[in-house]
Amino acid sequence: MNVKKNDTVIVLSGKDKGKKGKVLEAMPKTGKVVVEGINVATCHVKPRSQDQLGGIVQREIPLYASKVQLVCPKCGKGTRVGAKVENGRKSRVCKKCGASI
Repeated sequence: MNVKKNDTVIVLSGKDKGKKGKVLEAMPKTGKVVVEGINVATCHVKPRSQDQLGGIVQREIPLYASKVQLVCPKCGKGTRVGAKVENGRKSRVCKKCGASI
């Protein structure tokens, strides 16, 4: 999975196609990511204690990581990710402009 927490991504397919957002959570075991403001669902929440309020809450639902693409900070476009070894450390590289991500 090439997407990590705090990366900026663009959605490739679905109802939010073309929108950009920040990754809040990455789940490599399931291959899903939670993106801020993307794939929002309405959930009916029950109060769990007397002082807590219930109601209707908007919450981001995980979507498959294959439906998002990393946005390069240098060129500002959605790009594929490559790997490059520098000084014994592996780093992610933009396939379009070659900048380190």
